[in-house]
Amino acid sequence: MNKSDRVGIDVSKDWLDVERARECGEIEGARFENSGAGHRKLCRWLTKRGRTARVVVEATGAYHYKAVVALAGSKGVEVMVVNPMAVSAFGKALLQRAKTDTTSAHVLREFAQRMEFVRWVAPSRARSELRALSRRVEALTEMKAQEKNRLHAAQVDGEPGSVLKDIRTNIESLKRRVEQLRTQALKTIGEDQELQGAYTLLRTITGIGDASAISILAELERVSTDLDVRQWVAYAGLDPRPVESGTSVKMPRRISKVGNVHLRRALYMPALVAIRRNAQVKAFAEHLAHKGKSKLVVIVAVMRKLLHTIYGMLKHRVAFDPQKFYRTLPLVPA
Repeated sequence: MNKSDRVGIDVSKDWLDVERARECGEIEGARFENSGAGHRKLCRWLTKRGRTARVVVEATGAYHYKAVVALAGSKGVEVMVVNPMAVSAFGKALLQRAKTDTTSAHVLREFAQRMEFVRWVAPSRARSELRALSRRVEALTEMKAQEKNRLHAAQVDGEPGSVLKDIRTNIESLKRRVEQLRTQALKTIGEDQELQGAYTLLRTITGIGDASAISILAELERVSTDLDVRQWVAYAGLDPRPVESGTSVKMPRRISKVGNVHLRRALYMPALVAIRRNAQVKAFAEHLAHKGKSKLVVIVAVMRKLLHTIYGMLKHRVAFDPQKFYRTLPLVPA
């Protein structure tokens, strides 16, 4: 597809705004409905008369996914899904001032022409289902925490017993729904040999139980082990970002947070538990603390090192080895 048309698509709830650059240099624009029928029309338009296309789409939550799946499944079309932050920075580099649907499609088309193309591969049904289940569990868990806070406030304020009873009933209902969804998630994992193998490996890590393993696996299901570990860390938003300017500005490094917030949340509790329960992880944390690192910096460092460890485990299909996480014993000569 070296001579494919380069296409940018701006996705909204109802519409797909498209800009295409043909081989001859001609620029075309079009608009399609963001629906099944609209996706089919778009695919026919892109591949008319045997044409091929490389399409760049910005990740926009739920709105872009079905369109991307339809495009990726169309013969002659390759799709790249890009981080909105990357698109924003690219648009600023182009000195883009206005922001409309058509200008956004223009920026994405320019991105397709100028930047390295990384083809998006649609996940399997089981992987998509696992991610949806995990995200729903996360949402219900947040709702349960909010209800617990409401219960505490209602007790302090002396609310009527009927109100307290209703809040408690809702908390119990949320608990049951979370348990049901996690059971379904485990069933989904068990029906997919590759997911089951990865899940089994994750459970060998101290600090990762059923709930954490489901969440981590769900967020890693679209990340290929063909990428290097630094790209995994960047995907999670755990990559350190220096802020320096000349000799006068040199701020402490902070993680970029330009990445998957759900994965960062999924790694947080396992990091805390591992620090308490695993000797090697604890030794690593203490080593950083003795160097003057704050408690939060230490936890983030453990999260990042856990992700490094998970990368190696899943890539090479090996169980967790605490000594590889942080070696506290001397090497034995062969």
